[in-house]
Amino acid sequence: MSMLTGESFAEVLERTVEPGKADLPPEAARYFLELHFADADRARMNALAAKARVGALAPEEEAELANYMQLGWFIDLIKSKARLSLGPAAVNG
Repeated sequence: MSMLTGESFAEVLERTVEPGKADLPPEAARYFLELHFADADRARMNALAAKARVGALAPEEEAELANYMQLGWFIDLIKSKARLSLGPAAVNG
């Protein structure tokens, strides 16, 4: 049995989501295009990012910011897949 080692969460997620594959049903694609962070989460991310820029993040805040970044990347991947699944209408509409 072969095991992949040293892979990041992002690499596994990208293989799982397959953002280049246009296979979402239209309803699901439209739903995913509406996903976004809540205002409170956006405010928290901005606060964490500001602290990170000045090197003032505590280790637990670093982990929290990493979680936000991973979730943001997932949302970007799924939205890319959604736009591809809906075709040109998703980009223009």
